[in-house]
Amino acid sequence: MTADELRKLLNPPQLEAVLTSEGPLLVFAGAGSGKTRVITYRAAHLVQAKQVAPWRVMCVTFTNKAAGEMRARLANTMGERARDLWIATFHATGAKLLRRYHEHVGLSSNFAIYDDSDQRAVVNRVLEDRGLDDKQITAKDVMSVIDRAKQEMRSPLDLAEAAETERDARIAEVYANYEHRLHGANAVDFGDLLYKLATLLERDEFVRTELQTRFQYVMVDEFQDTNTTQYAIVRRLVGPHNNLCVVGDDDQAIYRWRGADVRNIQYFTRDYPGAKIVKLEQNYRSTGNILKAANAVIARLGRREKKELFTQQGDGPRVDLWSCRDEREESQRIADGVRGALRAGIARKEIAIFYRIHAQSRPIEEALRVANIPYVVVGGQRFFERAEVKDILAYMRLAQNPNDDVSFLRVVNTPARGIGKTSLDRLTTHARGKESSLWKLIASGDYPSDLPGAARNRLKDFWTLISEVRRVSLGNPRSPADLAVECIERSGYKAMLDADKGHESQARWENLQELVGSMRDYERETAEPTLTEYLERVTLDQGDMQEETDESGRRDNVSLMSVHGAKGLEFDQVFLTGMEDGMFPYKGMNPGADPEEMDEERRLAYVAITRARKRLTISHATFRQIFGQTKVQPPSRFILEIPDEVLSTPVRRPRVGPAVASPSRDETRGASQGREGVRVVYDREESPRPESFGEEVRARAGHDDAVGFRKGMRVKHAKFGIGKIEQVEAGSDVRLTIYFPNLGLSKRVLADFVQPLT
Repeated sequence: MTADELRKLLNPPQLEAVLTSEGPLLVFAGAGSGKTRVITYRAAHLVQAKQVAPWRVMCVTFTNKAAGEMRARLANTMGERARDLWIATFHATGAKLLRRYHEHVGLSSNFAIYDDSDQRAVVNRVLEDRGLDDKQITAKDVMSVIDRAKQEMRSPLDLAEAAETERDARIAEVYANYEHRLHGANAVDFGDLLYKLATLLERDEFVRTELQTRFQYVMVDEFQDTNTTQYAIVRRLVGPHNNLCVVGDDDQAIYRWRGADVRNIQYFTRDYPGAKIVKLEQNYRSTGNILKAANAVIARLGRREKKELFTQQGDGPRVDLWSCRDEREESQRIADGVRGALRAGIARKEIAIFYRIHAQSRPIEEALRVANIPYVVVGGQRFFERAEVKDILAYMRLAQNPNDDVSFLRVVNTPARGIGKTSLDRLTTHARGKESSLWKLIASGDYPSDLPGAARNRLKDFWTLISEVRRVSLGNPRSPADLAVECIERSGYKAMLDADKGHESQARWENLQELVGSMRDYERETAEPTLTEYLERVTLDQGDMQEETDESGRRDNVSLMSVHGAKGLEFDQVFLTGMEDGMFPYKGMNPGADPEEMDEERRLAYVAITRARKRLTISHATFRQIFGQTKVQPPSRFILEIPDEVLSTPVRRPRVGPAVASPSRDETRGASQGREGVRVVYDREESPRPESFGEEVRARAGHDDAVGFRKGMRVKHAKFGIGKIEQVEAGSDVRLTIYFPNLGLSKRVLADFVQPLT
């Protein structure tokens, strides 16, 4: 594809990014600015105009959806040559390269990939064996530590050396034991797909040089979402040629809680001096007023690359702002708003309702049900997480890797075979003492002496069943669907479901039929289908960063989702709900909180706003009952930052003061420089608030119960701490006299600045 052809398809900054082929390149791609278009045309230009062999080009992204879209676009542009490009997610890249170099990391090529539930099963067994119960250390705690350690390239020994408490030391020991068990089962978890690859590239010069020689051009999408380990992989793959193009947006970095480090993109030019920077600021998605709202919110971020989205599509309608009494009124107005959008010709699948946390969805769902509006909640249980689907996949994983103890224990008594927990505990303890897998013990007949004869016979029968399934797999290695049918039949799973005539069993049977159908689709779409590849694809699908729903789920439904789940999506009509301080922003408001949390909340608001194409409605409630408590909170500071001319209803602004930059980066990467500008000062006792908020409070101030406060109630104040209400005063504003034990005195404060605790 020539430069002249590209000029007709791309705007000037996009063209500059596509034609810059050599050396490090950083593309700041604002929301809706066509970043996928840039990546695909850049890859096509390298192959078609620069005559680079397709297999020397690597494109890495975060979700299977993004990778699939990239493949489809390149296939349309390049035809068959696109098949030789390396286009994959980070985790898929890790899986493919670890299988290729499995001997270098001490694995067999058919290693299993454990998902979260498998990981939890192993951790629980380790905790049980070490005599640790949930009151001491929970499996969730351990899994969180292990995941974070692998994101930061820290081994069990690293954690042990850094342990400051006995609890830290115990978790480090559990981590070490967990790793030992995974190795014995010839298995890895999601974190290992990256951690083991990064370690391999760091320590093995042969592998590193071979891959650097092969991949002459590396492109990374959504670079702001990379963690320490992912960035280490990228840097070691690129090597001395430095032909690295990273595309992302620091304004859309919202996955810090999953280990993503926005500093990777903010300090890219420090790691690659002389890197070229291109900014994509023209938005092709949203109307002008929506972009003005988004720009106003993100502009107050302390540390960012300065960008301002613009569009040539016109201003469009103003952003609707709804001030509601409580969450019930808010939900009813949303249902009415959805009806209005439908009457205006907007399809249901083009309407989305966002909230900061999933707990906010309940009243909205109730209002939609009453209004008879079909909807889907994005982020619910996925197909491959359903019990019957995981059961059959576990049988198939055993056929591939019989030393997989997690899969063995999942299905050895599913359907029931009379093999009880006591027998399995004895067998597991015996296997641990022998440092053997359960499969090898049964194959050798090496049973624990206290295992009853009946249990031995049933375990031997199970061993025979799996051996027969393995023979089917080896005899027909390219048909996962045929193997699934064998597993469903031979295991007795079909007979178990047939015996139960209930609706749930019928639904489970239909899910298994859908599972087989997905395998048939895979076989038709893949030149050389294999069981290993199918199982890998299924497992990696569950590791996507985003809470995605397939198009069939959204086909004719309104979508409800958290803002995190909305990343990467777009809708004609968006309702952004619960925009109150304390709800959104949800974090970073308490004294002593990490300022980075507030920064991420701001970026999250920016992402939410920029999902809307044509219409955006923002709502907030004066009173909100959530988690069994009634909260009285002012409108979100993010609302107050949006210009009046953009909103359907103007709001009063708080005073402003000098800007304060976000904290500097850690010493290993250097400090950042502040910037000039303004920040909003939120003195909650003094700053003016929108009239609508005060009016709502005054309207309900006549009765204690109406305002959610009563004498004797325990409440929390952000500055003064926890106290007990001594007096409730109704008037133009509700005022409370509260005794704070930590202060040793009573204070008189406005009701809207405290949170009920009981």
